[in-house]
Amino acid sequence: MTKADIVNEIKKKTGIDKQTVLTTVEAFMDAVKDSLSNDENVYLRGFGSFVVKKRAQKTARNISKNTTIIIPEHNIPAFKPAKTFTISVKK
Repeated sequence: MTKADIVNEIKKKTGIDKQTVLTTVEAFMDAVKDSLSNDENVYLRGFGSFVVKKRAQKTARNISKNTTIIIPEHNIPAFKPAKTFTISVKK
């Protein structure tokens, strides 16, 4: 499902015009991105949590040059679905 599909689905279910729904969906995504950029997690009850996870420093290999490189510690975004969400998908 793409963003356009989500917008069309919300438009059908609510009757709100497409441009308003698109603006709202994009504003939601921007709010989540901004929050995660500021190391703040986003919790949506019954849906899930968007969280920032810390990846530890590690050593990796560049096989084309046969050298080792160090990948520094960094943050990555992650999504953890709520229990009710997981149960509904399993059915």
